Amino acid sequence: MPNFCAAPNCTRKSTQSDLAFFRFPRDPARCQKWVENCRRADLEDKTPDQLNKHYRLCAKHFETSMICRTSEDEIRTLKQKKIDETSEQEQKHKEINNSNAQNPSAEEGGEEQDEDILPLTLEEKENKEYLKSLFEILILMGKQNIPLDGHETDGLPEGLFTPDNFQALLECRINSGEEVLRKRFETTAVNTLFCSKTQQKQMLEICESCIREETLREVRDSHFFSIITDDVVDIAGEEHLPVLVRFVDESHNLREEFVGFLPYEADAEILAVKFHTTITEKWGLNMEYCRGQAYIVSSGFSSKMKVVASRLLEKYPQAVYTLCSSCALNMWLAKSVPVVGVSVALGTIEEVCSFFHRSPQLLLELDNVISVLFQNNEEKGKELKEICHSQWTGRHDAFEILVDLLQALVLCLDGINSDTNIRWNNYIAGRAFVLCSAVTDFDFVVTIVVLKNVLSFTRAFGKNLQGQTSDVFFAASSLTAVLHSLNEVMENIEVYHEFWFEEATNLATKLDIQMKLPGKFRRAQQGNLESQLTSESYYKETLSVPTVEHIIQELKDIFSEQHLKALKCLSLVPSVMGQLKFNTSEEHHADMYRSDLPNPDTLSAELHCWRIKWKHRGKDIELPSTIYEALHLPDIKFFPNVYALLKVLCILPVMKVENERYENGRKRLKAYLRNTLTDQRSSNLALLNINFDIKHDLDLMVDTYIKLYTTKSELPTDNSETIENT
Repeated sequence: MPNFCAAPNCTRKSTQSDLAFFRFPRDPARCQKWVENCRRADLEDKTPDQLNKHYRLCAKHFETSMICRTSEDEIRTLKQKKIDETSEQEQKHKEINNSNAQNPSAEEGGEEQDEDILPLTLEEKENKEYLKSLFEILILMGKQNIPLDGHETDGLPEGLFTPDNFQALLECRINSGEEVLRKRFETTAVNTLFCSKTQQKQMLEICESCIREETLREVRDSHFFSIITDDVVDIAGEEHLPVLVRFVDESHNLREEFVGFLPYEADAEILAVKFHTTITEKWGLNMEYCRGQAYIVSSGFSSKMKVVASRLLEKYPQAVYTLCSSCALNMWLAKSVPVVGVSVALGTIEEVCSFFHRSPQLLLELDNVISVLFQNNEEKGKELKEICHSQWTGRHDAFEILVDLLQALVLCLDGINSDTNIRWNNYIAGRAFVLCSAVTDFDFVVTIVVLKNVLSFTRAFGKNLQGQTSDVFFAASSLTAVLHSLNEVMENIEVYHEFWFEEATNLATKLDIQMKLPGKFRRAQQGNLESQLTSESYYKETLSVPTVEHIIQELKDIFSEQHLKALKCLSLVPSVMGQLKFNTSEEHHADMYRSDLPNPDTLSAELHCWRIKWKHRGKDIELPSTIYEALHLPDIKFFPNVYALLKVLCILPVMKVENERYENGRKRLKAYLRNTLTDQRSSNLALLNINFDIKHDLDLMVDTYIKLYTTKSELPTDNSETIENT
């Protein structure tokens, strides 16, 4: 009966319980699953309509993941249904028009409507309009980055602050004369919230899913894509991974779009499973079409994301693990080094840079110190000032810059901390003291000097990877030389480390920094009379050796044989062909993408025609220098295999997005995180804010909500949150 829960041995009644009760769905497949999970033989012979009308499940026995499709599934189904219906209607109208053109007397019968479509009742129409108004408010809040809750009122007298932001906007629209909301407000019980937190959460999830689905539908239409994650971020106290996808849209533009946050897991294997499940099952992407993966993470998370990459490569060998074009190779390598001192140094560097960018006055103070220190080399001083005003910590030569700047940073931080004119508040002075202590630690000095020297071997290589297409192509050929140099360093690490340590001690002496071993190690060695370990040998074993070894291995992992083969295919770009005198051999390197080609049997002949086209071009015709330019050639579709190869190469994370207009996802993500307090961040609202320009279908959102939460739409106050009468 409707008053009782249908689960076996459950005696809860909807009229005597605070729990929500849910109707059985009318959809036969879903209804059957509900019956199976209830394990009641007497329900098996009943129709979905009978079950929907006469039976309920209480919230205690209602498990969404078991017996209900997710909003993502429902949205994809409804979206496809709408697309199919639109196509059918267009085809039907086309047939009617053709028929009318041939037989004008048939026009009278052309206005017939499908008998299967039942008209909505007045109550259903009003309910849909009401839900549409709620969705409009939520979308507005997301786009404008307005948190749902207002002020933190815990422990404060009631009425001291205005209602939460969502409630305030609702009341504003009611007071502005919105009839649908006003009518619903007047019929809502005085001891219930107009729109409960639970309902808000459900609607937000649908908003997020609808907006994401618009992007994912484009990704599926383009077939091939790459997955990129950015650094782990804090969303309302929980760690999340921002996920972006790269794909070429129907206008041949390479785009990088933000598609959501994935909760971070401390266990690498669990993270790998959830990462794969979210992408394939929840978001509906076919990983068989994934051609690249890259993970931009800070040093503490690097090893775990490598496990994720490895597990995906085991399942999908063509999802090549690569560097990401938005991150300099040297910073990527430094973040991956599994040495605690390196992680600490990288964190300190970021904090120092952020500190001086807090205000123009702090940067001006640093400029003044640089001017004094470099008064005999004004050109160098000017260069360093310009660098300080930029986000220099992400540059290829960041560690060289830091070594050059270290004296200025120490003097400036010390001056701010000990300023007698009280120009700085206590917080600024306190932070300056902490940072000054960090950068004058001998461990920090040795670490940045070693990183500077080791990464000098990869600096030019990494810079070329972020250069023009031809630079990337030729960089792939220079990897062997880079690895040879690093292996030579490893074989003679005693000699190299001696020079590096001497440079570090000279710099420390210049800054009056005491040379000593880390306190933790000194305490461990107390009482050990046999220990002959010196500072130099300690840092060789704990810093120089593991850093060089790791960087060699990391380069081999990032630039696998498949990755290098892919980069060799960049000779398809006409300007690279020209530099090679049109003597290229893409066919051999393109074998790995043979299954992605529309006509693989004609590849050889097509490549020959492609080379001839550019070799014998007119004198006034310039060779396209990027994949972007090649994809936008008017006759590119006459070379279907070349077109397919260029699209796949384009989405590799190592390739930079040529047109900055289509790299907005990452920029907006950074802006959202920068402008939103940690405790006010929401993964749902973030997606709406970052993708504010993506079209949204309010009718689809409403239909999805009604289908998933039928009880709530038909009985809007049943699941409201009860509040105390005042």
